[in-house]
Amino acid sequence: MRKVIILIAAVGGLAACDTDAERGLVGAGAGAAVSSATGGSAVTGAVIGGAAGVFCDDLGVCK
Repeated sequence: MRKVIILIAAVGGLAACDTDAERGLVGAGAGAAVSSATGGSAVTGAVIGGAAGVFCDDLGVCK
């Protein structure tokens, strides 16, 4: 349940950002937090989360 709450907060945070850089920073932070909470690598989570944040508007996920 904790993982779901963190994921929902991360998506909400990404939606509130206006630029790719802002979404990238929020995504990197959220990715690191989720990875750390689930026992994974925080660095890998930050890289994946940052990339997801930058490209989420291009994919139509956050507008």
